[in-house]
Amino acid sequence: MGKTYERIDGRLRAFIEEQHIFFAATAPLDAEGTVNLSPKGVSGSFAVLDERTVAYLDFAGSTAETIAHLRENGRVTLMWCAFQGPPNIVRVHGRGEPVFRDDPRFGELLSHFPTVDPTAHGLRAIIVVTAGMIRDSCGFAVPYMSYDEDRSLHADRFRRDDDASLSAYFEKKPDIATSMDGLPGLPLPLPPLPVPVPPAG
Repeated sequence: MGKTYERIDGRLRAFIEEQHIFFAATAPLDAEGTVNLSPKGVSGSFAVLDERTVAYLDFAGSTAETIAHLRENGRVTLMWCAFQGPPNIVRVHGRGEPVFRDDPRFGELLSHFPTVDPTAHGLRAIIVVTAGMIRDSCGFAVPYMSYDEDRSLHADRFRRDDDASLSAYFEKKPDIATSMDGLPGLPLPLPPLPVPVPPAG
């Protein structure tokens, strides 16, 4: 049976941090709008900031649906599945916010991802999620699947870009500055990428 948790700590945090992929689900307020579900899987691109706050790096892609939905209404669900070991599914239901490159908080947030080279993946924003409900469930029907390694294709493609060429790439795509449903998406032109700022203390 599923359980509800007040915080992300101990066994729950360990499980989340061990997974190589998670999924982010968002939707617009318009009932006729497009529901979005995105896989997230670059190693080191997810971090638990505290017992109720998590963050992940939002990299270059062909759309910006998650950003657009969060800018409109903030609703998000993150989900992790155990593809190895004991069966388990964890969901964090909460409110999310895209923190963009020109936000004063960006540099400090970026310091929570020390093993990822943001210039190799076309980093657009950092998504910060505050948990409203944390639940797990059995995951008995989730299949066993093994992790081999991260694909290199994303970094191979985007490490060639500087800030100007990355911004130009986004401006050519129809669903980056606005969502598929016409909501404001990624603000363009893209500001320069800040240097990570070590946390105080």
